[in-house]
Amino acid sequence: MGRETKETEENRKTRHKMVVVAPHVSIITLNVNGLNSPIKRHRVAGWIKEQDPTICCLQETHLSPKDKHRLRVKGWRTILQANNEQKKAGVAILISDKVDFKAKQIKKDKEGQYIMIKGSLHQEDITLINIYAPNTGAPKFVKQLLIELKEDINNNTIIVGDLNTPLTPMDRTSRQKINKEIIELNEKLDQMDLIDIYRTLIQKQQVTHSSQVHMEHSQGLTIFWEPKQTSINTRE
Repeated sequence: MGRETKETEENRKTRHKMVVVAPHVSIITLNVNGLNSPIKRHRVAGWIKEQDPTICCLQETHLSPKDKHRLRVKGWRTILQANNEQKKAGVAILISDKVDFKAKQIKKDKEGQYIMIKGSLHQEDITLINIYAPNTGAPKFVKQLLIELKEDINNNTIIVGDLNTPLTPMDRTSRQKINKEIIELNEKLDQMDLIDIYRTLIQKQQVTHSSQVHMEHSQGLTIFWEPKQTSINTRE
């Protein structure tokens, strides 16, 4: 009873914190599994317009560094991306013209596995990290990346992406197990005081969902992380 009361209180505080500042910024994230097809790009552009977020994060774009024009969406002129020359992996961040965003620093890798942007959004500092972890060795990759970016992660940081690994029982299928590398990754998240705000908000609701809905969340395609003290609101 005591633990349940404490967890309920923590969830209430998280929801209250997010409601108070909403709608500060909204973020959507999607693994697009390749955007070289004009039809697929059209569908994704339509999806972005329909969702109408502040920021859109895409993973596995499969574009080259010269393909920035293929990510153009009306109303989202700010496009930041990290790509692989072989058109593998690839991540991108699109920012709506409706907001006052100024980029101050960008970090990314040549493999197209992540991109980090630091800037100001409506004159408030924000750091956004979009990750696409490789299919092999994903937990180790994410842990190492967090270590490398540790100095950049602060109270205004939001991490999203496709991690290709089940972090919790909520994420995994019956065939997947939490191994040593995943445990070490979770320990690193705790050490860095990062909280998975998406699952914090849906944890209670997940129990009542059908098994099909549970499977949709089990692949870890949608992740939101933020330090526990942050005041930035996100929505799926």
